[in-house]
Amino acid sequence: MTWHIAMKESKLKPGKKKMRTVAKKMVLIGQTEDGYFATEALCRHMRWPLAYGGKVKDGCIRCPLHQTTHQIDDGELVEWSPFPLFPPYGKLVGKMSKQKNLKVYPTRVKDGNIEINIQ
Repeated sequence: MTWHIAMKESKLKPGKKKMRTVAKKMVLIGQTEDGYFATEALCRHMRWPLAYGGKVKDGCIRCPLHQTTHQIDDGELVEWSPFPLFPPYGKLVGKMSKQKNLKVYPTRVKDGNIEINIQ
């Protein structure tokens, strides 16, 4: 296992998210009431940056673009591209790309830093 320093713990406030490059990978780092999480930074549907408007709620992260939703603990797909304004259109757009789980990375805090395990 290889742990990489992602950022200082003091730089991430509760409920906030930040994108960082860690070990040549773009990752999203966030903090919930349960602790820190790290996922790949871009939505699996159409590669939108989740740090820009992505909502974390009920243990899931939802992309603001087409509302694709993944669990943040294991990355499992919950809902694929429902698009809130006109659901049939969202489902059609969703069929343009293969459904995929979101990559998640283990996190820990050490010496005041948030570290991410990227293999």
